[in-house]
Amino acid sequence: MNLRSINCAIGRGGVHLAVVFALLACTLATAFALTLPALSGRVVDRTNIISATTRSTIEQKLADLETKSGIQLVVATVASLEGQEIEPYANELFRNWKLGEKTKNNGVLLLVAPNERRVRIEVGYGLEGTLTDAISKVIIANAITPRFKTGDFSGGISRGVDDIITVLTTDSSEWQQRPSLRLDNQSTTVPTTWLFLAGMIVLVILLTVSPGFRWFFLGMATNIILSSGNSSGGFSGGGGFSGGGGSSGGGGASGSW
Repeated sequence: MNLRSINCAIGRGGVHLAVVFALLACTLATAFALTLPALSGRVVDRTNIISATTRSTIEQKLADLETKSGIQLVVATVASLEGQEIEPYANELFRNWKLGEKTKNNGVLLLVAPNERRVRIEVGYGLEGTLTDAISKVIIANAITPRFKTGDFSGGISRGVDDIITVLTTDSSEWQQRPSLRLDNQSTTVPTTWLFLAGMIVLVILLTVSPGFRWFFLGMATNIILSSGNSSGGFSGGGGFSGGGGSSGGGGASGSW
């Protein structure tokens, strides 16, 4: 085999590998797509853990906050995280709902997954300097999860909303005097992702070295892509309320009880 033939073979192999990686990226994005709830209002309680009175009170507070400051704070509860950690789920939901103004990215999402016993405050880009990761962690640890542990979901969510609004609308010298909002040295927990990364590496190797697995995988991917067109996930601005085009880069904090 001459040098030209070798170069051609290497070139064809590189093209094939590039195609495999492109298909892999597309398929993974589709396969791991979440069925997200619609944005039906400022409080989206899919698990019915918030009492009617508390919900009404919270909705009024959130509407007042948006009217006065433009900040869009939404509370959501979901029955399942669909096998995801709460961090990527909350970020995907935030981006899908496009919370906050597009030019300011001033949205906040308070997400509760009672069945997985997880809670997260997801913060838009524009508010990360005010509602910091550390402050979000304190709010979760001091205001929300202690009440969740006793089954008082309405109380925990209401208190969490109050503290978030306080941080966003008052000077730090005022709210830091409150014991429930004083910063401490609590460290944030970083989610473990090495199992997912290892699985992706194995998948790439199989796609590269096994033609049979590659054709099986591509067939499965085609079926997923064709069937995903009828999925119910995605952004919806029902009920006269919608996001303003904002985004989040993963700022905030999570907790459990």
